Amino acid sequence: MLRWLPEDVSTYGPEVDRLFYIIYYLTGVVFILVAACLVYFLVRYRHREGDGRRATYTHGSTTLEIVWTVIPSLILVVLFFMSRVTWARIKEAVPPAAVTVQLTAKQFNWEMVYPGPDGKFDTADDLKIDNELHVPVNQNVHVILQSRDVIHSFYLPNLRLRQDVVPGRQIVAWFNATAPGKYEIPCSQLCGFGHSGMRGWLFVHTPEDYRRWVEEHWPAPAASSPPPSKS
Repeated sequence: MLRWLPEDVSTYGPEVDRLFYIIYYLTGVVFILVAACLVYFLVRYRHREGDGRRATYTHGSTTLEIVWTVIPSLILVVLFFMSRVTWARIKEAVPPAAVTVQLTAKQFNWEMVYPGPDGKFDTADDLKIDNELHVPVNQNVHVILQSRDVIHSFYLPNLRLRQDVVPGRQIVAWFNATAPGKYEIPCSQLCGFGHSGMRGWLFVHTPEDYRRWVEEHWPAPAASSPPPSKS
């Protein structure tokens, strides 16, 4: 399909890509038709000395106007219902999480906070890391988003997830990564002079690697299992 898109490693990524492809090809076809008509009319009705033709003014065809209004309207209605299903799956039907992380955006970095074995935030066993989000593969992850200063945008291109981070609000985003690896977390909302350097990394671990990562930060016996999630 479109090779320039980032690799998709999200459970809901295929749905997002499918909508993108549909809109991309529809608008591409319309663009080609409009450009072809423009070129045709430029050539067909160009000025030629001695032609003798005069411009005529017409109100056009009511039938044609209805057709080119109704067809795009129907296409938009269909796209609305198709995207509404995907929107509901990503933004509304949030599944239970295996891991919950609190993410605070600030100029110009991401601050990640993991609850400790007690499963609660703002306690002594919390783990705070800048610009690194560590999660297990094939597990639902909740990210509680908040901003300390201005509007930022939490963006995971490889997981087809983008969510604005708004001061004064806590917004829960979720994802499920299907392939281990290291993926970029840029800010996609212009947030100040250091915006271009506001970048973090998502580390998706295999179950064994994630267990080892947990044990490094919560030594046994407290770290015998991944940090519990917060509902």
